Amino acid sequence: MGPRIQLPPEIQLAQRLAGNEQVTRDRAVRKLRKYIVARTQRAEGGFTHDELLKVWKGLFYCMWMQDKPLLQEELGRTISQLVHAFQTTEAQHLFLQTFWQTMNREWPGIDRLRLDKFYMLMRMVLHEALKALQMRGWDERQTEQLLELLTTEILHPDSEAPNGVKSHFIEIFLEELAKVGAHELTADQNLRLIGPFCTIAAQTQDSLVLHNIAQGIFEAIVEQAPLAIEELMNELEEEELSEEELSEEEEELSEEEAQERGMLSRKPPKGSVCRAQPPLDEQVGDDDDSSSTVLQFDYKAVADRLFEMASRQDTPPQNRKRLYKVIRKLQALAEGLFPEADIPEEAYQNPRGGRRVRMKKRLSGSQLQVKTGRHAKEALHSDSSPGSTRRRRRRRAGGDAPVPWERPGGRSRRGAPRRQRRPRAGAKAKMAGCQEPKAKRKRTPEGQK
Repeated sequence: MGPRIQLPPEIQLAQRLAGNEQVTRDRAVRKLRKYIVARTQRAEGGFTHDELLKVWKGLFYCMWMQDKPLLQEELGRTISQLVHAFQTTEAQHLFLQTFWQTMNREWPGIDRLRLDKFYMLMRMVLHEALKALQMRGWDERQTEQLLELLTTEILHPDSEAPNGVKSHFIEIFLEELAKVGAHELTADQNLRLIGPFCTIAAQTQDSLVLHNIAQGIFEAIVEQAPLAIEELMNELEEEELSEEELSEEEEELSEEEAQERGMLSRKPPKGSVCRAQPPLDEQVGDDDDSSSTVLQFDYKAVADRLFEMASRQDTPPQNRKRLYKVIRKLQALAEGLFPEADIPEEAYQNPRGGRRVRMKKRLSGSQLQVKTGRHAKEALHSDSSPGSTRRRRRRRAGGDAPVPWERPGGRSRRGAPRRQRRPRAGAKAKMAGCQEPKAKRKRTPEGQK
């Protein structure tokens, strides 16, 4: 036998990650994390593009083989947190780039039963990528690198991303960005982060991508505007209260100093403001718990950015028309006008009631007129089926229907058909004394008299 060929570590880990036994896969994930940390710590170390593609091939099938939702969530969190094991920003971006390339390549082969866990994996990887950006203080250079990576691999028309990957990424971007940095990102930073979506919305020839960006990014900003303004007002009120409390504390401190100088040192009473204040660490904890979950935007700046992109000569007409609708809404928000103010109150109570009320009014006007002759005879022999009612309406050809309770043999007010009572035997004999109506005479022409 010849010497056994030693496989590279990446291929060995990929084979174990795609193993049939869950114990083998879990052990391979832990070894992979240690291997990444050890290799990226060296100056001459690091991974190549092909090596990380092999690693992600194994991680993809590790997720493929995992059953049970809770275990899938735990595994997805473990895989997505591998990005923090890389020691350099370039290695992290290469790891994220190979992940999206792997998803684009393997997406057509995913069946519908496994779609949910890979949707979840994409959400978690995007969350950890934004978290890594947060750890570096939202640096402008690294932010631009990450946005360029995501645009090239997912949003750009020349990318190989399927529609499912693009649609899901557009849908979850603002949600994950709000979870990570809503409490610390400014309006200018948020505008920079949605910059690629403005560019793609103005340039793309794909109507599906345009619709998803308009709905998932810009319409979401408009819908969240009341919440964002409310949270901004709450923050301003909290700042005013904190300033008032600080001024009160300074006044009390000055009074205590004056008392100490006057040899009147005494402890503050139990009900004083100083005792009512919680410790500093508790205040910080409360602020973290009640952190904002809505992103703040300068609506005028967003509208100006969109107008700049939509007003170019190379912008397709359908893109310009769709973006101008969003721009008008953003300009109205910048002026303090909300789109919901134009909708009448009745539309929220019964959105379908308007048409039904109008139809009832039209029918009530026609039912007040009584019909005679052939139409009354048709109503006498009518049945209760809706098909026959429609046929009678067609035959009448626009004629007015008789009132239901004046129709002989027709329906009553409640709509139930009346049963015609037949006269019993001998009824005519009892009513012999009654005067019978005279029979109508036939009119003859004057020439025959």
